[in-house]
Amino acid sequence: MPNRVPWSPSYNVGHPLVDSQHQALLAHCHALADLFEAGAYASEEARFDERFQRLMELAREHFASESSLLERHAYRALDELQDEYDEFEFLADKILTADKFDRLEIQRFMTWWVLGHIKGTVEKQRACFAGDAPSASTAAD
Repeated sequence: MPNRVPWSPSYNVGHPLVDSQHQALLAHCHALADLFEAGAYASEEARFDERFQRLMELAREHFASESSLLERHAYRALDELQDEYDEFEFLADKILTADKFDRLEIQRFMTWWVLGHIKGTVEKQRACFAGDAPSASTAAD
């Protein structure tokens, strides 16, 4: 069975663009799941590949805008987040391919990866966007 993770208000970071992008990433994971639940997956491989590529594009767009917004808010963990983006690029380009993994495994992995990204950054980003976190120039690490 494919993975589905419902959106929770606890995932909101308090920035409308970031929150809507996070929701869209999960929604695209659900769209991939829909192909398996339709019962006609064998005829849906091309649609899966198209939707998967769109999910990858959305993730990259999200990372670019999230990084830019967080940099403007002096987000202290920007280097750590960049490492996460780099890991994603490696996985997307070299690992997550239909010739290496079953498409259902790809859908499951992407759902958990997106959820991990959201849950792994929510508290820090929420504080940053709320202005509660010290800026990079005044923070003592």
